[in-house]
Amino acid sequence: MISLLRLHHLALIASDYARSKRFYTEILGLSVVREAYRAERDSWKLDLALNGEYLIELFSFPTPPPRLTRPEATGLRHLAFAVASLEATVAWLDQHAVGSEPIRTDEFTGRRFTFIQDPDGLPIEFYEV
Repeated sequence: MISLLRLHHLALIASDYARSKRFYTEILGLSVVREAYRAERDSWKLDLALNGEYLIELFSFPTPPPRLTRPEATGLRHLAFAVASLEATVAWLDQHAVGSEPIRTDEFTGRRFTFIQDPDGLPIEFYEV
């Protein structure tokens, strides 16, 4: 049997690298581990961490195709971050002009959650723990 240890990272492709870099670092608060420009691909690669744990690779490419549908398209449905307080999270997002859906309650766990979209429309969930 395979012995997986943990999720290592998620890779995202941004349509506007600077806008997405700002969103993930300044609004969501992820820290930059490293950033590199790959001239042979005309592509940026930004490694991001949360609380010191490597989490996301953010890429740029010259002309990436848009996401076809959301959120039920085949492939990655959404990213989910655990938060201590949905009210504080939504207030912070509101201060940065990031709209969120109404807060809902998970019917199985009784926990509350909400969704936003990143600059390219990728759904991001905040799940209160």
